Amino acid sequence: MSLNCNEINLILQELNLKGSFIQDIIQPGYDSLALYTYKEGGAKTVFICTAHDACRICEVRRKITKNEKPLRFMEFLRSRIKGCRINSAEQIGLERVVKMEISNADEEFILYIRLWNNAANVILCDKNHVILDSMYRRPNKDEMTGEVFPEPAPDMSKFDVKDKWPVRDYPSDEQTFNQFIDSFYSEHGAALSREALLEKAEKWFNTNLSKREAALANLENKLASFKNADQMKHTGDLILAYGHLIDGSSRHLECEDYETGKTVSIMIDPKLSAHENAEKYYTQYKKAVSGSEQLEHDIEISKRQIEKLKSQYEAMQKEQNPVKIEQMLRHDSKPVQQQKKSHPGLDYTVNGWYILVGRDANENDELLRRHVRGEDMWLHVRDFPGGYVFIKHKKDKTIPLDILLDAANLAVYYSKARNTGKTDLYYTKVKYLRRAKNGPKGLVLPTQEKNLCITPDKERLSRLDMLQNTSD
Repeated sequence: MSLNCNEINLILQELNLKGSFIQDIIQPGYDSLALYTYKEGGAKTVFICTAHDACRICEVRRKITKNEKPLRFMEFLRSRIKGCRINSAEQIGLERVVKMEISNADEEFILYIRLWNNAANVILCDKNHVILDSMYRRPNKDEMTGEVFPEPAPDMSKFDVKDKWPVRDYPSDEQTFNQFIDSFYSEHGAALSREALLEKAEKWFNTNLSKREAALANLENKLASFKNADQMKHTGDLILAYGHLIDGSSRHLECEDYETGKTVSIMIDPKLSAHENAEKYYTQYKKAVSGSEQLEHDIEISKRQIEKLKSQYEAMQKEQNPVKIEQMLRHDSKPVQQQKKSHPGLDYTVNGWYILVGRDANENDELLRRHVRGEDMWLHVRDFPGGYVFIKHKKDKTIPLDILLDAANLAVYYSKARNTGKTDLYYTKVKYLRRAKNGPKGLVLPTQEKNLCITPDKERLSRLDMLQNTSD
């Protein structure tokens, strides 16, 4: 239900914007705008919404949440009318178009706010009605920069039947009409109502939950298929024990399993020696063991993602501000690669210490160029390619050994030395790194480095997994 012409007049009368100054402009979404105004007597936040079935203008007294990325129209308005004085704010006749005359010391502007349910728009013009920019650019309606905006001529016949559009009932002794309208649309407006958004959030949650639960089930089924890894090793042992029976022609080795006493038939390659055939089974065994460890890691991450999804949905259910719910949905509906990330690589917070991890040459180089400073600590494995790990400096604090070991384990894990066992690393402050002349991307030459030798600690890495900061 849109505002009618008489309701718009009442809202503007209560707002009394004449003489106000525009202190700031916030655009929380593509279809909404907030003008922060002030004049002697107090500040007011004027909220404008152009969404279908929620089209309105009214004062709001709640905080308007900023969009994570500044939007085009907001930035334009800030550059032109922030700090301007509102000389008048009136509806054109009963056309549901609000005309604001705005000026500063040098220029005069007209801000048109059209509150038509299916063609709402906010348009800024100069004093000659030439469009400077608009919330929605509509070439087919000539609502583009440089076009002349045709101010609608008021239909005076409507004044004879103005009682046809009465102001809806509201408790005038308890609240203003602006407060009533803000509350009404927050609960009942179709596009930006809390009820409609929560329905949308429920659909989003169920869709994503089913996907993540299916992925988790797939990982758990795959892990179950690796449970016979020990049997592969045992088969390799049998081949070595009965290798003298390989005749060079049969593709099966018949032998007695010394553990069960039963005769078993093992598939082999007759062209290979007993050692080579056994090695093939040992390789499968190693892959299964390694795969099991990685799958357990992936399963743990998948469970954490499901818990995060549930907490996000719970936060949406508790949120009372519909604009905030809409922003949360819009952010979490983006593909991971489009979501805002403040830095490349991974980051961990451990006992108040912040650790950054680059996983390849590009991330290493980006972290080194833009996200670390001279006093930060750098770690890298010796003699193997791999990621850079940085421990952010804390003023007047020495890095504890436990934090250094955490960072060292991460450096080994994100390098080619992951499976080599005992590993040497070196560490030094970022200010002692020098870029290799004509070297590959991210390559640095350390000085004043110290040596560190560790054996990767799986329990420590598992604990760090739980401390990883996630933004997706």
